[in-house]
Amino acid sequence: MTLLPPPFPSGSSLAELCQEIKSLGTHTREVGPWKSGVLSKIAISGGLAGWIQKDDGGTEASEKAIMEFLIALASSCLTTALALTQWASAVRILSRASLETRARFLPDLATGQQFTTVGISQLTTSQQHLDRPILTATQINNTWSLEGRCPWVTGADSVSTLVTGAISINSQKTQATPHFFILETNSSGVKIAPPMELLALTGSRTSSIELDHVSPAAEIASKSESGPQTGGLGTTALAVGSTRASLAILEQESLRRGRLKPIVEELEKEVAVIESMLFQFATKRIDIQERNLLRQRANTLVTRTAQAALTASKGAGFVKGHPAEHLIRESMFYLVWSCPQSVTESLLCDFAGLENQSRISGTGQQ
Repeated sequence: MTLLPPPFPSGSSLAELCQEIKSLGTHTREVGPWKSGVLSKIAISGGLAGWIQKDDGGTEASEKAIMEFLIALASSCLTTALALTQWASAVRILSRASLETRARFLPDLATGQQFTTVGISQLTTSQQHLDRPILTATQINNTWSLEGRCPWVTGADSVSTLVTGAISINSQKTQATPHFFILETNSSGVKIAPPMELLALTGSRTSSIELDHVSPAAEIASKSESGPQTGGLGTTALAVGSTRASLAILEQESLRRGRLKPIVEELEKEVAVIESMLFQFATKRIDIQERNLLRQRANTLVTRTAQAALTASKGAGFVKGHPAEHLIRESMFYLVWSCPQSVTESLLCDFAGLENQSRISGTGQQ
């Protein structure tokens, strides 16, 4: 008899989980949420199963509940939240697979018995200027072989499987449709580079993976002809969570300095509007332009609020280990993570004090 995972965390159960995750935050930022045990705690709480459909061993939480979960998680530990979004991206691609492939992987992912991650930046934002795709797939006698590189993979050395996408070199199309695969990270031909030392979120254990004629465990047949897009709602949810973490510092400082209260109230109004729009978008279909506009607003706010928290903390906030210090570094992450070109251009115009001449477009490609 298969035991059902517990209900998706919400309300008091989510608050208790986040408090526990926050208490392990320093350790997680150093070694990652896999080694610190935080992702296992999320699995035990039911926080992984909610992303997976009931027929595949999950509990199928609503999109709004998932956004609430990501906001709360990011405000407690952004390293963990980032790892979870990459796990979730892999799972959502896997949900398109055949029944046999879903049954093989998803139940263990729902319970945390196995962990996965995603490596598709080569299809969306990374090194798109190169003439030849950096990860290719060749099919010979119904068997696929992957060759090339996944440049950005969170938790590469900490997971058992990787979901990735490659361009078939056999395709004669002007713009080939990517093929998606799941592969085991201990497969022959897989070489994982050491984790990168980053400005922030080094605990995410992000690195590149080289694939040398690797046979994937399974192909994931896509239901859609379109490739993956950058800057989904999950990235905005994390920005809202990080903003709330910085606001908590400002609120604490305002208890001693009343002059900060109007600043806190204004920033709180702004994040509440973005959060409300995020929940609305989570429950209805929106176009890419609306999504990118919301992402732009969230990006701008998360960096401004982190700067405000550092300013209010004065010199103490500039000392390594202070909450404001790591939040200011983490806020920079949103300027480069899964950022559509239109959002990047708008941010650069803001930095230069220029009016953005081109309205945010629907394209998510670089």
